[in-house]
Amino acid sequence: MWSSKRRGVLLGGVALALAGCGFTPAYAPGGAGQTLRGQVRARDPENDADFDFVAALESRLGRAGAGARYALDYDITIDRRGSASVAGLGETRVSLIGALRYRLTQADSGAEVASGSLRNFTNYSTTATQLATLRAQEDAQARLMRILADQLTTRLIAALAE
Repeated sequence: MWSSKRRGVLLGGVALALAGCGFTPAYAPGGAGQTLRGQVRARDPENDADFDFVAALESRLGRAGAGARYALDYDITIDRRGSASVAGLGETRVSLIGALRYRLTQADSGAEVASGSLRNFTNYSTTATQLATLRAQEDAQARLMRILADQLTTRLIAALAE
């Protein structure tokens, strides 16, 4: 078992090593995470998936004010595929595969800061009732949008940290 002194020495050594390589925390004052906080204005949502995505993004980066420094344009596509089926019942499990193409620009000049694409997936089970299946599908889509928003946040922080 490790004593608290050993842990302190080990953590101090790790912190010292990270400081020596130029590591700075993303959410430290002046870090890339703080630079994005409340400064990314996403394109207005047009459908349910867009609304879920923008809400998830704003929960990570904060809602942009009138003087947002960056503008985010994005395009989301969702592909639904059956991933399991039972004879006589049909599909019992459905995969939602989401793709996000994004482009972050400076709001004042239009200069591109970052762009790229992301993909991820989630699943839901179908049931005997349409209402339960619809609710499971909506929940899976909201989860997928949160996953894509998390991935995008990480990518943007990394892009601004370079």
